[in-house]
Amino acid sequence: MRVGAAELGARERLASALRRVAEKDAAALEEVYAATSAKLFGICLRILKDREEAEDALQEVYVKVWRSAASFDPARASPITWLATLARNRAIDNLRSSARSRGTEPIEAGLEMPDSQKDAFSAASEGQDRVRLAACIGELDQHQSSAIRSAFLDGATYNELAERSKIPLGTMKSWIRRGLLRLRECLGR
Repeated sequence: MRVGAAELGARERLASALRRVAEKDAAALEEVYAATSAKLFGICLRILKDREEAEDALQEVYVKVWRSAASFDPARASPITWLATLARNRAIDNLRSSARSRGTEPIEAGLEMPDSQKDAFSAASEGQDRVRLAACIGELDQHQSSAIRSAFLDGATYNELAERSKIPLGTMKSWIRRGLLRLRECLGR
């Protein structure tokens, strides 16, 4: 499937703004913020589940964009994918830091809990990335495709998937890990 002209234009405008941010153009950062803050805030809020913490994480994301916009490579990822990855990573780092300071369980414990809400994987696949993502998932073998869809779109845990498929947990984790690596490679093309 083809990416629409409007989507392509929006992607190019965002990529252009990021190039200008790399040159320390404050107006370009405002443009990036206006175009992406709602989506990135949603990612942070979904992971952190606290509005204030999500706002703090979002601010840190844009500080990182200001400092490292030069590392954005449009040949490797679309601008929104790059920004969503920064937001996701920042939110997870903040969540891990918060868990350590509170003495709670590590973030990995959450892998065993299914989430009924729309996940970041689904949110990131919307719009301009939806078509590319669907095509790339279609390139995976049946086991990887099914496992990734169930884990990231339906919220199934790795244990549940391994039990359903009657395979060892390590095998299921390997299928998903290899599938995600292939997805990243495909989306980077």
